[in-house]
Amino acid sequence: MTAVDKYLFYNGLLLPTVAHSPESLRYAEGFQFVEDDVLAVTYPKSGTTWMQEILPLVLSGGDLSSVQSQPNWDRVPWLEETRAALVLDGRPAPRAMVTHLPLPLMPASFFKAKPKVIYVTRNPKDVVVSSFHFHQMASFLDDPGTFDEFLDKFLAGEVLFGKWTDHVKSWRSPEVQDRILYITYEEMLEDLRGAVLKFSHFLGKELSEETLTHIAEQCSFSSMKQNTMSNYSLVPKEFMDTSKSHFLRKGVAGDWKNYFSPEQEARFLAVYREEMKGVDFKSSWDEN
Repeated sequence: MTAVDKYLFYNGLLLPTVAHSPESLRYAEGFQFVEDDVLAVTYPKSGTTWMQEILPLVLSGGDLSSVQSQPNWDRVPWLEETRAALVLDGRPAPRAMVTHLPLPLMPASFFKAKPKVIYVTRNPKDVVVSSFHFHQMASFLDDPGTFDEFLDKFLAGEVLFGKWTDHVKSWRSPEVQDRILYITYEEMLEDLRGAVLKFSHFLGKELSEETLTHIAEQCSFSSMKQNTMSNYSLVPKEFMDTSKSHFLRKGVAGDWKNYFSPEQEARFLAVYREEMKGVDFKSSWDEN
């Protein structure tokens, strides 16, 4: 697959053709949301697979059947990817979905129906590292080059779904403040059971103490790494070479410290602070 074949541009965003097509994007544009739908939004490499594990369990009251029998891309599909049209049509509400799309590219029905949204943010320095490793193991993406070269691409927005800062800022819009829950990857790592409780309250699902513990255990990194329906081991090696890196690699916070030089961190923070200037966004990683 040549570089030209690997990607398509959609409203200025770079998307991999292995999972996106003009037809899948038209489907997303015309998708009919209903109020009971639930959407988890992430920038790539920020906890999407985690939310695909958690949401079905919260919505079903802890029933493990879907996470044990359906691959994550069918269980909670990406709105913009090719699988969505195959699995979402006819599925009863509440339908759980994920998306990497920025807010302005959501379909008109999203703004009319007002479904609930959970937005997961991750330390962008850890996002860079995770994405760098993903590019190394995914044959359908370009080789990332050196870490320094990839960092430059990330800061310039020459990566999948554009700039991290643009994505985060778009979902801080007043248009969604009445129905969005913000949480960080780091908060989920620190207290997963507490995060599940927060999700259940937000989605109007009262869960027993036992069920909360049960869901948190099922959604732990170690448990998901063993779940063939969630660890991408079902994907042929020709697409994802796990000898280079596992899809579920570490599941930790702060791994960026093993990759960034002081100069790279200074370069990153200069861009980050300039692009987030004036944005009401507090995070634990601004100085970490």
